[in-house]
Amino acid sequence: MKSYLAAAVCMTSTPDVEANLNQAEELIELAVNQGAKLIGLPENFSFLGRDEEKIAQVDTIATKSEKFLIRMAQRFQVTILGGGFPTPLQGDRTKAYNTAMLVDANGMELGRYHKVHLFDVNVPDGNNYQESKTVMAGENLPPVCDTEELGKIGLSICYDVRFPEVFRHLSRQRAEIMFIPAAFTAYTGKDHWQVLLQARAIENTCYVIAPAQTGNHYARRCSHGHAVIVDPWGGIIASTGSQIGVAIGEINPQRLQQVRLQMPSLQHRVFS
Repeated sequence: MKSYLAAAVCMTSTPDVEANLNQAEELIELAVNQGAKLIGLPENFSFLGRDEEKIAQVDTIATKSEKFLIRMAQRFQVTILGGGFPTPLQGDRTKAYNTAMLVDANGMELGRYHKVHLFDVNVPDGNNYQESKTVMAGENLPPVCDTEELGKIGLSICYDVRFPEVFRHLSRQRAEIMFIPAAFTAYTGKDHWQVLLQARAIENTCYVIAPAQTGNHYARRCSHGHAVIVDPWGGIIASTGSQIGVAIGEINPQRLQQVRLQMPSLQHRVFS
């Protein structure tokens, strides 16, 4: 792996799939024009609307999302993460998986992950979230995708960030870059989002790429934004703030090695 530029996309998705994909395409092109070779889209990039609408359209959303990721990767010759979109269940039309998918520049799927930790939380701002009502939890830990040019890339989705054992698993699989795509709530994001990302980067001495949703999606559903890239020392090397846009940062294998030599905590683990 040589040094390269990565991008974390910050966007405002809505219930309009076509508008969301058009917005994502514009932001992917913006990232490509700045030299990015690895691009992450946030959770719910292709649809962020009411649960009943999602389930009613799940086959269409899944098909359009997967075709879009393949087409974008091939067109721009980059590797793209679709950070979370609904995919149908066999024999169950009441729920869907929340699925992240990594696609390489040839349009080949490198890895897929069904979100394990579901956000069933009554947030103090009055919003109640019951993700498990229409999402089936995945049963497997996320994969690490070993790429020759971009390094070893681990997957996760949003609420997973609060469960450090997921990222320790990725670390044990020798991950060098960890994707944490999200639609973090505005209320929790202001206090927890950045510090959680920095913690996951520091404790695993990895790069973290965190695409994000921002702004108002529908009704009272609002997201925190702040798509960021964190280096293995925990420094924020790029951020979009709350604005729609792309955070561009360098993934540098020499920096990764330097930090791991300076702080060899992964070698000092007592409990596996």
